[in-house]
Amino acid sequence: MGTRKHAMVFIVVLSLLLSVSFAFAQPMRGWRGSGGWGMGSGYQRIYDPATVVSLSGEVLAVERITPVKGMSYGIHLLMKTDKETLSVHLGPAWYVERLDSKIEKGDRIEVKGSKVTIMGKPALIAARVRKGDQVLVLRDAAGIPAWAGWRK
Repeated sequence: MGTRKHAMVFIVVLSLLLSVSFAFAQPMRGWRGSGGWGMGSGYQRIYDPATVVSLSGEVLAVERITPVKGMSYGIHLLMKTDKETLSVHLGPAWYVERLDSKIEKGDRIEVKGSKVTIMGKPALIAARVRKGDQVLVLRDAAGIPAWAGWRK
């Protein structure tokens, strides 16, 4: 009987050790990093504080896009101003879609961001978006994304 008890205890301990080792062997299963939205990415280097402008307009569309090949998708607005219709890049969907402030088609907004050219077309990489009394802060004055805040 004593040997049988020891064998059972050994099996239970071995099972626990194996489950713990499997858990630690794949701690980040499903983790894919920033999806190209991290600070070191080429896309993040496009933001230029010297080209920051403030534009107002109406949201014509809210879409998911992949700004640069190989990136995960992000949230993009098509905004009509008095002078033009342009693409407004907010940030990675995994960040923007979890925020409390929602921007929808038909909303009147004011966007402050870096006016750049992406794939030959004018675009605005948003730092702040104001909709009524709500302000969505996406980047600081230097262009560092809010989703990279843990690195500060």
